[in-house]
Amino acid sequence: MILIIKNEATEKSIIELQDYLADNNFFYEIIQGNNTKVMTVIGDTSLLDDNIVRSFDCVDDVKRITPAYKKVSRKYHPEDTIVEVNGIKIGGKENVVLIAGPCSIEGEQSTLYIAENVQKIGAKIFRGGAYKGRTSPYSFQGLKQEGLKDLQKVKTYFNMPVVSEILSIEQIPEFVEKVDIIQVGARNMQNYELLKALGKINKPILLKRGMSATIEELLMAAEYIVNGGNKNVILCERGIRTFEKAFRNTLDLASVPYLKKITHLPIIVDPSHGTGRRELVEPMTLAAIACGADGVMMEVHNNPQCAFSDGAQCIDFEEFAQIVKKSKLIAKAIGRDIY
Repeated sequence: MILIIKNEATEKSIIELQDYLADNNFFYEIIQGNNTKVMTVIGDTSLLDDNIVRSFDCVDDVKRITPAYKKVSRKYHPEDTIVEVNGIKIGGKENVVLIAGPCSIEGEQSTLYIAENVQKIGAKIFRGGAYKGRTSPYSFQGLKQEGLKDLQKVKTYFNMPVVSEILSIEQIPEFVEKVDIIQVGARNMQNYELLKALGKINKPILLKRGMSATIEELLMAAEYIVNGGNKNVILCERGIRTFEKAFRNTLDLASVPYLKKITHLPIIVDPSHGTGRRELVEPMTLAAIACGADGVMMEVHNNPQCAFSDGAQCIDFEEFAQIVKKSKLIAKAIGRDIY
């Protein structure tokens, strides 16, 4: 870590900073340039809070040489992390996995019907929301425990792993029992108490990027889970909020190859939430695979117009079949395959 010292800093203020660093077992060295004075800090600087360091009167700016996240960084863990779910390996150079299902679980009959069809077409993991965190309190909030029971039936009847979003710490026991991959939604990406709790369980976590989160903030959120002991984390790019109004979100596909470079964790893409538009799901799915995504998660419904939630971004079975067909060609072109 490099600290830029203010030109007008007093000797007393610098000594206060030096004492703070020494008390916390950090070594430091002051370098006087022609116009600038800097202090280099040596040690595990991930333990240093930038805001606390900036609070010292003598500090003008803080520059990190190494990232604040450690355990999710490829620099400290060069090998790819492979997350395995029911024999399906996600990450590294493994096959690309397709995850599909409705936005919301709508009942046993429709859930099983959709699961049967998406599995036949090519999905290996079923997605569906039992608890729905919605922007409006008047929107459909999910079937909750009944929805989780319907997801269990998908596992039983089709031997298909399921992923669903958790909303609170209190729900962890039932999710551990009934869900194969626990999804942390965009709104909960920085719910640090929830992340800490999920770090204590042995269950794959799908961590979605917050709608206004930087890549570093996403990785710091993942660090909470991994630091707690749970190394089975899958990152998910699901679009970020920008000034563009043509789409629900702006799908940041540049984040995929960049994340593959700086972290060992697998990353999947959600083009449904990433665009909010049905006609954009196919091209963004193909682009996601082309740029290295380890999986794609899509919202699929037998009748999107009648879906309980997010019907505008749901594709039907025919559209999903076309995406699967084209995805195999793209995967082959980059030396991979589709499960």
